[in-house]
Amino acid sequence: MRLFEGTEYDRIPQCERCEKPECDCKCSKLIHTKVPNQQTARVDVEKRKKGKIVTVIRGLNAVDNNLPAIHKMLKSGCGAGGTCDGDVLEIQGEQLERVRVLLTEAGFRIKK
Repeated sequence: MRLFEGTEYDRIPQCERCEKPECDCKCSKLIHTKVPNQQTARVDVEKRKKGKIVTVIRGLNAVDNNLPAIHKMLKSGCGAGGTCDGDVLEIQGEQLERVRVLLTEAGFRIKK
């Protein structure tokens, strides 16, 4: 329930990109200030302590992207946990192919 719901001051929340009501918005949930196909993500697999394998995504600027939303999309798409530390996204396990597919679908270029 919104603060002024049902009064003359009621304002329906609107999307910042298309200015339509949020319930009718068709915009992507990943909000980019820079066009995704102009950005290149570097995806690598690293081995950590005790033999743990982690998929690491670098090259996406935190200023130009909503990194927590991208990270959430990657984690749910891979069915794994992970962490977002500054400009580096980490996904648990060897998820290289899944991450590549998900980032390509989101419009990013991928570099090995």
